[in-house]
Amino acid sequence: MTQADSKWMMLALEIAERGAGYVSPNPMVGCVIVSAEGEKIGQGYHERYGQAHAEQNAVDSVVAPDLLEGATVYVTLEPCAHHGKTPPCCEMLAELPIRRVVVAMEDPTPQVAGKGIAYLRERGINVEVGLLEDKAKRLNEFFLHYHTFNRPFVTLKMAQTLDGYIAAPDGNSEWISGVEARTMVHHWRSRYDAVMIGRNTALLDNPRLTVRHVEGRQPRRIVIDGPLDLPEELNLFTDQYEEKTIRLTHNKEKYRNEADPMLSMLQSDYFRGKTLLIDEKEGHTDLGKALDELGGLSITSILVEAGQNLASALLRERLVDKVECFIAPKILGGGTRSVMGVGINHMDEVLDFRDVEWQQVGKDLLFSGYF
Repeated sequence: MTQADSKWMMLALEIAERGAGYVSPNPMVGCVIVSAEGEKIGQGYHERYGQAHAEQNAVDSVVAPDLLEGATVYVTLEPCAHHGKTPPCCEMLAELPIRRVVVAMEDPTPQVAGKGIAYLRERGINVEVGLLEDKAKRLNEFFLHYHTFNRPFVTLKMAQTLDGYIAAPDGNSEWISGVEARTMVHHWRSRYDAVMIGRNTALLDNPRLTVRHVEGRQPRRIVIDGPLDLPEELNLFTDQYEEKTIRLTHNKEKYRNEADPMLSMLQSDYFRGKTLLIDEKEGHTDLGKALDELGGLSITSILVEAGQNLASALLRERLVDKVECFIAPKILGGGTRSVMGVGINHMDEVLDFRDVEWQQVGKDLLFSGYF
């Protein structure tokens, strides 16, 4: 494939990202159409879940049908081959007078899994696969992880001082990171299906976990409330997005106590979103089972904005896929550490990262790494 092919596929990847958050649990997909003379004649992306796919939007943007004669279609994911909320894109493309389709990566889901590519080839269209595949996979890492493991992709977000503290000795943690870092977190929230916290964070900070400083979709909010006794006046249970709140508990007796009208209201998903009963593990909510249950709700990705207890538990149970850690140029010298007790006693057991990146965000340094 040529340098021009790479240029057009890169454009398709860039416009695909505009659907971040809005298309989940579907993947982000972008499509660019280039004429036989090498000029861009159309582009589109999957804009909202349940709406037209990228290929259809790109074709609809072409001003004249005759321009499609001998054209090349660049698409970041294999065209779908099944009837869902929209018709199969491979059938729509096969009816056009195009010459070639360039696909960044195959769709791993069973409904497609090479069928879209095979359909086009059987109808005489030249299909090339694998251009910028790594970038396409990174773009849809939530989607791919979800369909591989049937549970959400989990990112642990932390903000700590240079000496590793997330709160002062008096419990205050506002604000360790700068405004630029906090704005970036709001951008992340708009891309993830849900934001998760533990009960201590809910009690101490009473957060809203909403998208406020940027434009974007509001995520679901998940709070782990093992004893099922968080105050009902918390923002998560009373603000305008209360229906997006999911409460996780392992307290079977309290969960099933229908004599309590408030809990009965919780069980019926009325006003306060949804309450899920999760198995207990060593006196706490079983986090692995919780992720399985959340995956069953089509939650493909979770941004965990945790305190020490939840962050350490997730790391200890190896349930974190990625860490985003802001390191502020500040020293506390005491207080609450970001992570403690993850079950490591020797250097050869250390949790090691891959695909590590560092970047400056305002005055803070952002570490990003995958397990």
